[in-house]
Amino acid sequence: MEKASLKVILSAVLFLFSIVFVFSNIVNAHCQIPCGIYDDHANLQLMLQDSATIMKAIKSIADLSGKADAQSQNQIIRWIMNKEKHAQNVIFIISDYFLTQRVKTSQKDYMERLKKHHSVIIAAVEAKQNADEKYALALQKSIEELAPYYPEQ
Repeated sequence: MEKASLKVILSAVLFLFSIVFVFSNIVNAHCQIPCGIYDDHANLQLMLQDSATIMKAIKSIADLSGKADAQSQNQIIRWIMNKEKHAQNVIFIISDYFLTQRVKTSQKDYMERLKKHHSVIIAAVEAKQNADEKYALALQKSIEELAPYYPEQ
């Protein structure tokens, strides 16, 4: 293959990757445009699902931690990565959806809402940092405390 053809192919591949990157950022920025399309309860349920995944990851890490074989070590790493990812999902939903769109300074109970939403972020960070079930339970509880604000419609 000629050097010029290889450069063209490489340029095309890089171009396609950049389009995918830009498109994925546009899709993820949904709540930063004034579209008015909200489903608070669904986002709450997504966070609870993330919390359940974190609990399963912590239990799996504990089950595998005494094993030294390569497959068990591989699975531990995968569970840790998933625990991190799902905790980050919770942080993203709270910060980029709820705190920017649903918690308003004009609300009578603004400070209470702000504290409860912030406690979810703190619990998610602690769940990322630790492999103890108590942190996953604390995260679940902090998310559940938001449920009265976001009932199913």
